Amino acid sequence: MGGFFGVALKKDCVTDLFYGIDYHSHLGTRRAGMAVHGEDGFNRAIHNIENSPFRTKFDRDVNDMEGNLGIGCISDFEPQPLLISSKLGSFAITTVGKINNYDEIIEDLYKNSHSHFQEMTNGQINATELVAALICEADDIVSGLRHVQEIVDGSMTVLLLTKDGIYAARDQLGRTPIIIGQKEDGYCVSFESHAFINLGYKLYKELGPGEIDFVTPEKIEVLKQPGDKMKICSFLWVYYGYPTSSYEGVNVEEMRYRCGSMLAKRDAGTVQPDIVAGVPDSGIAHAIGYSNESRIPYARPFIKYTPTWPRSFMPTNQSQRNLIAKMKLIPVEALIEGKKLLLIDDSIVRGTQLRDTTQYLYENGAKEVHIRPACPPLLYGCKYLNFSRSKSEMELITRQVIEKREGPNCPQEILDQYSDPTSEKYAQMIEDIRERLNFTSLRYHRLDDLLETIGIEPCKICTYCFNGKE
Repeated sequence: MGGFFGVALKKDCVTDLFYGIDYHSHLGTRRAGMAVHGEDGFNRAIHNIENSPFRTKFDRDVNDMEGNLGIGCISDFEPQPLLISSKLGSFAITTVGKINNYDEIIEDLYKNSHSHFQEMTNGQINATELVAALICEADDIVSGLRHVQEIVDGSMTVLLLTKDGIYAARDQLGRTPIIIGQKEDGYCVSFESHAFINLGYKLYKELGPGEIDFVTPEKIEVLKQPGDKMKICSFLWVYYGYPTSSYEGVNVEEMRYRCGSMLAKRDAGTVQPDIVAGVPDSGIAHAIGYSNESRIPYARPFIKYTPTWPRSFMPTNQSQRNLIAKMKLIPVEALIEGKKLLLIDDSIVRGTQLRDTTQYLYENGAKEVHIRPACPPLLYGCKYLNFSRSKSEMELITRQVIEKREGPNCPQEILDQYSDPTSEKYAQMIEDIRERLNFTSLRYHRLDDLLETIGIEPCKICTYCFNGKE
């Protein structure tokens, strides 16, 4: 995925920008960048952060940069922010989102705009550069941002820095957030609401779906009013969001407690574990909520080794991913041997890591391992935010067990039954997954319960990866 941060101050903004970006490090693990505008014009730095944290890579750049306007990002994919020279003037741009009609847009730009792009090493075109090209088709930046919102199939949220201020454009259906903070010297623009608290900013507003604002040190100007329809990603609460953040007024940590509590209520009288545990880090709050509701003790039967594994980076190679996942967790044998464990993870994608973790617990003496994912079964690949690194829906363990039962090219009406927690096919799928991954028992968070634990209007939440509904 990715995160961004922007600052518009009456004084130098670089320190605030540096720490604000750093507070988004949980959202991406591959690249990061900063761009500022000052008396000498634009200055930018981009670094690979796969093996070193953001602060380490950018510490020297901070001392070389100056300016009162700046944007930056943490990215899982493209190098950014980019510096663009165009008929609309010079600007820096960073984006978060996914473009499904990527090929069609490129073909149209080649044909009608005679555009050309820098090709990345994987043969792809930087999606942020593509967005910049779309903006530059228009006669002004605001019209260009509207054009992006209208033409992109998927989602696209944009921060665009000019010499005069920062344009903040939330994607058309508000799948990702933009939050503005305010202090005496100006404003910041952030993906995460917690990123500016310790920098002295107070919450000023959240942009609505499709809203476009112009941010300067003196004021916030709404250039496009928000739309009525929203589809914010449910995984912001389940997994992506940092515990101290809130989206649409709903705090991540508090939602996860409610999620765990709901899981415990569904379990009441069916299992009797000795302890409840969460898979670090995103499963911990869910497990605390389960423990509080069930009165079963919360414990940590394995500890995440943070001195040398502090970050969430995982190689694309699956065998390396599995090894690193194991390396991060060290078992506490005294809390495992002879115990019945109930383990909560944020989700099950392929299932390989959780299967290995379960085996790990058995090898260290666990009698039982009950698994409770904090979201419903994932049946569809994310079309909007690249939730997982799965290249195909058939990498999802749900689709693998469905194909084994139904054969290839399962009809939609049959898939719909597998997303219904009251159906026989759903129960069969859960049992197949339980057996394949060697869990003592398996119960997913139900979609109706997930929507209740988030607590905003269900029609405003994206549930595509669970039920395939737009």
